[in-house]
Amino acid sequence: MKKVMFVLAMLGLGTLCWAGSAREDATERLDNATSVMHEIMGMPDKGVPEEVLEHAKCVAVIPHMVKGGLIFGAKGGKGVATCRTANGWSAPAFITISGGSWGLQIGVEAVDVVLIIQNEKGMQKLLESNFQIGGDASAAAGPVGRHAEAGTDWKMDTEILTYSRAKGVFAGLTLEGASLRQDTDSRHAMYGDVTTRALLLGEVPVPDAARPFLAEVRGAKAEAKEKENEHK
Repeated sequence: MKKVMFVLAMLGLGTLCWAGSAREDATERLDNATSVMHEIMGMPDKGVPEEVLEHAKCVAVIPHMVKGGLIFGAKGGKGVATCRTANGWSAPAFITISGGSWGLQIGVEAVDVVLIIQNEKGMQKLLESNFQIGGDASAAAGPVGRHAEAGTDWKMDTEILTYSRAKGVFAGLTLEGASLRQDTDSRHAMYGDVTTRALLLGEVPVPDAARPFLAEVRGAKAEAKEKENEHK
């Protein structure tokens, strides 16, 4: 009996340690995503255009996605996503992205990735447990600069606009074939027993750890406008 109680105690302790570590990882990811948004909006001439942000239905940020390899390339990373609701931006959901590429590649590079989900159809894909960018949801490299040119078709039927930043350079990115999934472990560690759908639909209160990230997303358009006025 004592042995059974000891084993149960050790299992309980292990579960608590895992939960604490997973929550720390989730919080760190939110902090990194916050930094990415802040730094991107600090360079309006080379960032996401104001019109794109204003039109966004959801925003996803994957800090430090790793891509590269030798001959066979690979990419993967973990990030967060938030969607616009009637009451503001939703509590962030946790996501992972993975996929492959083909071609001559040597070396490994970490890039920051930003996904702008443009419409309700794209948002519905994000609510699913798994979808393929460019397959299940149409995607295109997003326009870069202070403003999106009126003649471009970024607002047409494309569901997701994709961006990357590597070594200080921010540009549109092609993520064809990448798979985006829900990160169940991180979600449970941060929120407990809730669903990604409930999070992105605004049905879950925003935790304190997520407020700085949402402040950056919410303030992105205003900050872009301020930068524009400074340059006039």
